[in-house]
Amino acid sequence: MHDSSQPTSDALLGGLLPPDIRRKSCLSRYQSISYHKSSPHKPSPYLVSKLREYEKLHKRCGPYTKSYKKSIKELVSGQIDSSSNCRYVVWLANCGLGNRILSMTSAFLYALLTDRVLLINEESDMSNMFCEPFPDASWILPEDFPFMNQLYSFGRDYAQSFGNMLENRMINTSTELLPSCLYLYLSHDYDHHDKLFFCDQEQAILRNIPWLIMKANIYFLPSLFLMSSFEEELSKLFPDKEMVFHHLGRYLFHPSNQVWKLITSYYKKYLAKAEERIGIQIRIFDNKTSPVEHVMDQILTCTDKEKLLPRVDMGKSIVAPSGKGKSKAVLITSLVPYYYEKMMNMYSKHPTLNGEVVAVYQPSHEEEQQSENNVHNQKAWAEINLLSMMDVLVTSAWSTFGYVAQGLGGKKPWILYKIENKTIPDPVCGRAKSLEPCFHAPPVYDCKAKREVDTATIIPYLRHCEDIYWGIKLFNSTYY
Repeated sequence: MHDSSQPTSDALLGGLLPPDIRRKSCLSRYQSISYHKSSPHKPSPYLVSKLREYEKLHKRCGPYTKSYKKSIKELVSGQIDSSSNCRYVVWLANCGLGNRILSMTSAFLYALLTDRVLLINEESDMSNMFCEPFPDASWILPEDFPFMNQLYSFGRDYAQSFGNMLENRMINTSTELLPSCLYLYLSHDYDHHDKLFFCDQEQAILRNIPWLIMKANIYFLPSLFLMSSFEEELSKLFPDKEMVFHHLGRYLFHPSNQVWKLITSYYKKYLAKAEERIGIQIRIFDNKTSPVEHVMDQILTCTDKEKLLPRVDMGKSIVAPSGKGKSKAVLITSLVPYYYEKMMNMYSKHPTLNGEVVAVYQPSHEEEQQSENNVHNQKAWAEINLLSMMDVLVTSAWSTFGYVAQGLGGKKPWILYKIENKTIPDPVCGRAKSLEPCFHAPPVYDCKAKREVDTATIIPYLRHCEDIYWGIKLFNSTYY
């Protein structure tokens, strides 16, 4: 696509993407449609218009603008100018790549709902990963942000966090002299007072604070649907509740040109010619309770039971490739090479019973997660995108890496249920009922009744996840 040509409706993802961003600065933004099947899930016109409004706000209030500089002065002085039209959410990293993408998406939706500008504290391990998502403006927090050093010391026990201030009765709805900045701790180990963020009464306090510094590593987005103050707006933005991340993820996250080159060169070399592509994403959280042999057996049982991959005749050897049957490419993503080696040897040495030709590939095997390594993160981001391009997905329970791939690709995966105490579950896998990611650490509190409650029972489209019984996720209310 030439830089001056207008992208097609498909390339704009049904209106999600703005047409006026220069192509050369982000090749993946308008080229990715060539590597994905066109999504049947179109964004609502209201979401499209809301995104265009947000882009105008970000352009007016973003870094280095006159409004931003004025807001920084007010932040430093501690004074609040009620006439200011610019308010901010600053997102801080606290996790691996999958968690980062999901928590950034949650932070963006919160910014969209509260008319705030989202800024990202981009550390060195995230550099050159993503394109800038908004036209003619940056979402990167400038390095000269006045409290940059304090950002790194902010944690759960930080005295000036919103949760601690609520617990110590330092702030409430009747507080007249509000701070110009508040810290929000929304990570997996947050406590009860941090979780009051999800209550309408506490949101009334935050509404008047210009700067919110948010440290998050969870997909807290589903709990925004529990708040009555956001209910009407969310219903207009997302009439299809299972497509929230599918739309917002494809709007926000586009691989940088450097990462896009990794993705497209690998796809063209190994995957493009196959008639069907199967992605298998493997994430093991405890090698002792989930030995690799058990996981391999689980994968083979699942792909056979669901007729995703053919069986082989172990009694015969391949003398010469037949080249007659349907060709399938299997893309394995895992930190270790074991599963690739086992499956590659099986399909390269023995013929399949139905004559299909199966080739197996694995782009990398880093041995262990290295969330603070930029090269590791670029490889991980490339593999998430490659998985999203597959026709069929098999993912690991609990894995945010898999959640992101399925959401970007718009494909409900077969989930490999977690192996406990070296026992393969029965059934070994199951098809996801909703495309949405799972919120692993939801609040268990009814803000109105002021008592503990199972938040998966409050509204019809929030229920427990298929892979984590205590987690919650969005479903269309027609599913029960």
